[in-house]
Amino acid sequence: MDTEEDITLPLSNAANYDESSIVHLEDMEHIRLRPGMYIGKLGDGSSHDDGIYVLIKEVIDNSIDEFAAGFGKRIDMTINFAERKVSIRDYGRGIPLGALVEAVSKLNTGAKYDSKVFQKSVGLNGVGTKAVNALSSYFRVQAFRDGKTRSIEFSQGSLVADSGIIDYVPDDPFLASGTLMEFIPDSKLFGNFHFINEYVESRVWNYCYLNRGLSFYYNDKRYYSKNGLLDLLEHNIEGEPLYPIIHIKDEDFEAAFTHVNGQSSDYYYSFVNGQHTTEGGTHQSAFREDYAKVVKEFYNKKEYAPEDIRQGLVCALCIRIQEPVFEAQTKTKLGSTHLAPNAADGSNSSPVLKTYILDILKRHLDNYLHINSETAEILLDKIQRNEKERKSIAGIKKLAKESSKKASLNNSKLRDCHVHYNSNHARRLESTIFITEGLSASGSITKSRDVETQAVFSLRGKPLNTVSVGKAEVYKNEELNLLHNALDIDDGMENLRYNNVVIATDADVDGMHIRLLLLTFFLKFYPELVRQGHVYILQTPLFRVRNKQKTTYCYSDEERIDAINKTPNPEITRFKGLGEISPDEFKGFINQDMRLDPVLLHKDFDTQGVLRFYMGQNTSQRRDFIMQNLRIEDDENIVVA
Repeated sequence: MDTEEDITLPLSNAANYDESSIVHLEDMEHIRLRPGMYIGKLGDGSSHDDGIYVLIKEVIDNSIDEFAAGFGKRIDMTINFAERKVSIRDYGRGIPLGALVEAVSKLNTGAKYDSKVFQKSVGLNGVGTKAVNALSSYFRVQAFRDGKTRSIEFSQGSLVADSGIIDYVPDDPFLASGTLMEFIPDSKLFGNFHFINEYVESRVWNYCYLNRGLSFYYNDKRYYSKNGLLDLLEHNIEGEPLYPIIHIKDEDFEAAFTHVNGQSSDYYYSFVNGQHTTEGGTHQSAFREDYAKVVKEFYNKKEYAPEDIRQGLVCALCIRIQEPVFEAQTKTKLGSTHLAPNAADGSNSSPVLKTYILDILKRHLDNYLHINSETAEILLDKIQRNEKERKSIAGIKKLAKESSKKASLNNSKLRDCHVHYNSNHARRLESTIFITEGLSASGSITKSRDVETQAVFSLRGKPLNTVSVGKAEVYKNEELNLLHNALDIDDGMENLRYNNVVIATDADVDGMHIRLLLLTFFLKFYPELVRQGHVYILQTPLFRVRNKQKTTYCYSDEERIDAINKTPNPEITRFKGLGEISPDEFKGFINQDMRLDPVLLHKDFDTQGVLRFYMGQNTSQRRDFIMQNLRIEDDENIVVA
């Protein structure tokens, strides 16, 4: 029998595990070391869920909680895009001056643990502003209250200045109370980040929709909502609603909804205590199920399928509950099943969320449909059309799914990754699929990618132009069928496998055409993918400027000219296609610092009109448009790769 000495592995190269291995990190140090635990991913601002926007949200949430408690009806925010500096001022009660340092630098410190002060707040764990402080190169907070003020300043979470408590009596009494916070996210953590105005503006509007009566001034423009979620839906809905928007308000519940044509599933703007739950959660799931149940009972049609009742539904939904439980610190998905937490003895007499929503819909929606018979007829017609369409393509869809399952077992088009968006993995927000043209481009990306979080889907030439085809044609088209099955979005967004869907095509005419064909496909059949901010265009370098000492990759003519001026005796290479960039080079273009252009839909954007013009049969109109807007570029002194 082997002795202990015989089976013990050598540990000469292993670090000793003793008392010196136990390290204590101060609060700010821990946040900087593990930022993902507090704000999700870092990012450079290209994505709507990047950390720099979470920092803004954390500060505004505190101001909104003051407004909800009845203190301060105005919030001012300015963003200096050149300096990348954010300033947010509210006119609430102001942080107590004696606890100002602790309030923004000590974890598990805050007034929101006292439910008497903040009954239905978003942030209850004392983290928000501490994370902003720790992850900013510059952070200043100034509180005003009771004729006094105090200003403190931090850098990377360390206190660098404190004015102490001093007298403050402004000429305008309106300015006598509240809190001002200013910060610049730390470029050491966020890299060469930038704020995208559309992302910020969308968040500002949501705050106004969810807090009627709030005046929000962003860069001196006033944002205000009188009708709450009704305004949200009217401002964001695409196309004409099939019937007037139904708006239900009942204590801590509010919803506005209608149906539209041309949408493959139901779509939600869902919120909890003012927090945009972009991934839904228990409240959204309850509404989906309860809505279908109430409508089915109204028409007394037990055979109606829930998906037929919901297809084309667009809904804005908000619920306010005590001490909500979210599935992550970024609070994008609700996990609570009751309106209030368990009692101290473990019992729970609080209403079940699902039962609560069902009761409200039974009373309000059922009554509305009885009173508004014309709306009831339009809704019934929509359900019946959905049912007819579903049944007409059921056979094709079944064959297509069987075909895609067989193909997925040996799918040469997809090089999958290990971590997916619909999992609970810590890196799920990083999950990305690159859609490339041709084997050469996909080969470079495949060899360069992070196999944990980055997948590659290779197109065979130009995909089908779907602007004038129906869903049946998509199922019949092998390539597009494999693509939407790879994304797993056919039955809605709940199972989306990749957070970032990146179109990676060459920067030439063919590449641009393929890009438009893919965008047409997504916007025609899966607009939710774009609306929710999952679709991006990969920026890849157009030029390489180098000499024996230095290599610079340039993404524009301006960068090329700047690099030439800084590089003696340069050789300039113009890349024609992604396949010409070696895998070693490509690795730097798809890492954490990769440049992505988000595909954004503005609220006044006529999606279907744009698709018809650019991708329809009006060839002569497009030719005239191109001729009138033609630009000629001078590419002299460029070596073509």
